[in-house]
Amino acid sequence: MSKHLSLREAVLSWLEYAGGLSPTPQSIVVLMLQPHWEDVVSEVAAAAPREEHPDLYTRVDGDWAPNPLTLLEESGLSAAARLIAQGAPVPVSEVADSFVTFCTGPAPITEQWLLLNGTFPQGTRIPLGRHTLQTFTADELRQTVPMPALSGLEPWSRDLGLITGAPFLHAPDPGRTVTRRPTWFDFTGPRAEAQHWQALLPLMLWDSELLRVDSVFTVARGRRFDLNPRNVPTTIRVYEGRHGGEEEVEVRDTGEFHVPAACLPALADFCAALSAKIDAVMAGATHDRKIVNRRARRLERAARHLLAAYQRTYNDDGVWDVEADELHLDYVIALEALLISPNDKREGIADNIRSRAAALFLAPDHQEEATEIVRRAYKARSAYVHGDVIKDQIGQEQLRTLRLLTLQVILRWLVLTPSDTDDLAPLLDAAAQDTGRENHISQPLRAFFTTTPPRNRPADVTAT
Repeated sequence: MSKHLSLREAVLSWLEYAGGLSPTPQSIVVLMLQPHWEDVVSEVAAAAPREEHPDLYTRVDGDWAPNPLTLLEESGLSAAARLIAQGAPVPVSEVADSFVTFCTGPAPITEQWLLLNGTFPQGTRIPLGRHTLQTFTADELRQTVPMPALSGLEPWSRDLGLITGAPFLHAPDPGRTVTRRPTWFDFTGPRAEAQHWQALLPLMLWDSELLRVDSVFTVARGRRFDLNPRNVPTTIRVYEGRHGGEEEVEVRDTGEFHVPAACLPALADFCAALSAKIDAVMAGATHDRKIVNRRARRLERAARHLLAAYQRTYNDDGVWDVEADELHLDYVIALEALLISPNDKREGIADNIRSRAAALFLAPDHQEEATEIVRRAYKARSAYVHGDVIKDQIGQEQLRTLRLLTLQVILRWLVLTPSDTDDLAPLLDAAAQDTGRENHISQPLRAFFTTTPPRNRPADVTAT
């Protein structure tokens, strides 16, 4: 910091004058007209030249100059001046230090942060490919905003309180522009759950409880955080007050996906194993060979349809009746994508899906159950797409049963899919005839579920 003492002193001098203005919110123009602002701009230009910090500059009359909007609003300097004028106990020295860091520090890489509706232990940090699943402490969140010294002095800090300890799935996104507008319905690209399916899928396969993306934020740490409290689902909880009576508190609304601290190491191991398998399959997307390329597309499509159904399911009893058919179709498409072979003919597809789904299970009663679930699901699917009336109305319990089967099929498909150019379907067809079942199906599944089990070990594996 001693390297930039002149910039720091210029900021302190400007704050002394700007903070003495009327306590009403000042405009950028008013703040720029205060004494010593030209000194601040000159010192910024000297300490952070455009060649090293182009994000601080804009064109003015054809020439490049430090951008007043960036220096005042994005840095938090104007907010500090307003709070000082209002008599708030602003730590002026920390404000100056933060501003110097804002101007002279390395430009941050833009990230996307996906707020999940689950609960995870404090200190969670699990790598998932290019993503990281992380819960942030209050102090860590404060460091993401431009002016941590103002935390607790303005409404912004209350927003951070809603997400303190919340699980975020974050990943670098250098090409994204950081704004304060909501990004959930950003039509410039695919929906967030589809765009980040490779990181979400291992978490969903870990536990059958529903996990969804609640909000999406764009973050440039130390510069911008587009948090809008309206994008954080909340609920009111009633607690016993300190002096008797009840107290209502607004908290983040979480679902049923809960990971105890004791389960965190097992979750990390599971995610590492599944991410490696997903990466191995997706490596075929750039491969010239037809089978591995198609296999990658099939996995992505299955995951996207699974996620689409999850995003519209708030709980097992929380599906709109008018959407039940569409969610049902998403699950069936996910099954079809993985269980149909490139070599299959059009006739007999339904039979192949049933037999291959059953072949993924180890115990006869579970095989029979899988066959029946797929039979009913495929029958309803055919009626839906052909415009016929679905005689047996799809209910919540049927959707839940199909969802659980789909999760198991995707997980077992990932465990068993060969890493070479062979397709899994012939192995499942042979296993349905009790040929090679032990070596190609049973043994690999038992090994995986023993060494890297999900939250609940499947009953058919436990029974064998």
